[in-house]
Amino acid sequence: MYLGRIVSIGMTKSGKKAAMYRVSSRSFPNREAREIGENISIMPRPGFEDDLKKNPYITYNCARETEKFVIVSNGSQTDPITEKIAMGMPVRDALAYCSLSMDYEKDAYNTPRITAVVSKEESYGYLAIVKDDALIVRKFDLTPGVAYYVSTYEKDVPNTHNIDKEFDVETAADAAQYVIDGGVFKDFEHPVTSATYLIEDGKVEKGIVIL
Repeated sequence: MYLGRIVSIGMTKSGKKAAMYRVSSRSFPNREAREIGENISIMPRPGFEDDLKKNPYITYNCARETEKFVIVSNGSQTDPITEKIAMGMPVRDALAYCSLSMDYEKDAYNTPRITAVVSKEESYGYLAIVKDDALIVRKFDLTPGVAYYVSTYEKDVPNTHNIDKEFDVETAADAAQYVIDGGVFKDFEHPVTSATYLIEDGKVEKGIVIL
């Protein structure tokens, strides 16, 4: 099954919290996650920079953090959402406001914008999506061994049915690999790259996988 881009939030069996982003793509597979300064960005692989002339939405910051939260998304909404949260806007409001303001991507597929936010200090996170017929922001309590996800296609409603019940990793690199080929994610087609945050006792570790 092809789901397109995926964001996920979860907690390992030992209590580490995770925010995960995976690029799956049929049209623009020649991309990679790169750590640039404090952020992680999705960029064309060397030699494929001209892809930006075909679609301006394929490069963006996909992972950022504030003092109290980590944020991952499939587009340029990462930046204003992060900035609103850093300024003190409640997470739900920042997700709703920025998602509505930017709306779905105006490409050939009306690609939805999807975003995940996880608290560094408490055991909860949010999943959000804006598409051509809906805007949904949902809060989830995180419990050991469970990950929730939403994708741009097919599994495009944040709910308790889009779930992985065996989520367990040790490192952020493990989490980046898990969202590529672990648990339920292994059945989803055309993985390209991934970027993740893993949080333990308020400390954040980053992970990247490039296929």
